[in-house]
Amino acid sequence: MSYQPPPQVIQLPQTQQLRALTTIIRDKDTQRADFIFYSDRIIRILVEEGLNHLPVVEKSVITPTGKEYHGIDFQGRICGVSIMRAGESMEQGLRDVCRSVRIGKILIQRDEETCLPKLYYAKFPPDIASRFCLLLDPMLATGGSAIKAIETLIDHGVAEERILFLNLISCPEGISAVVAKFPAMKIVTADIDEGLDAKSYITPGLGDFGCRYFGTDK
Repeated sequence: MSYQPPPQVIQLPQTQQLRALTTIIRDKDTQRADFIFYSDRIIRILVEEGLNHLPVVEKSVITPTGKEYHGIDFQGRICGVSIMRAGESMEQGLRDVCRSVRIGKILIQRDEETCLPKLYYAKFPPDIASRFCLLLDPMLATGGSAIKAIETLIDHGVAEERILFLNLISCPEGISAVVAKFPAMKIVTADIDEGLDAKSYITPGLGDFGCRYFGTDK
């Protein structure tokens, strides 16, 4: 694939381990238990990489040997925000590496009359405007839901440059739509697929992530 993502997009290094994991979750014959297990492994890697792109400050500590160590500490607090329902699958991966992290929720569905994304529910920590937000959604297809979610965060006082969008599978169309509207934020993705089919599904993709993860695909 010759597509070169814009500088706002960070794609995970395509190691043999990651490619093996994504192969498993893309396989239509993978059983739900394995789909969950290997998706969770990718999500953990994705969250760890996302944290690498948050600002830090210098910090010194005294080690048990009595010597000083000059290190770093994260600057500011973070908050996870999942786009329901599929984004909720990424919450545990965030909790595994960020103890007691606060998590907000956004529910966005397509309006049957306008065919546009519509916000139905949003619940955030009261101090979300002062936090760095990790927006969670495993798939970035057209970008419609992501754009609506980002607009909602900005409406609640979150600065665009404080939003980091984490997803497992993305495509050029969705990336272009999000970056064109929000050039100051970053996207961290595990893999970038070829594009969208006639039904706006990511191809080759992996099907409906939420249904496969939560067991409502059969």
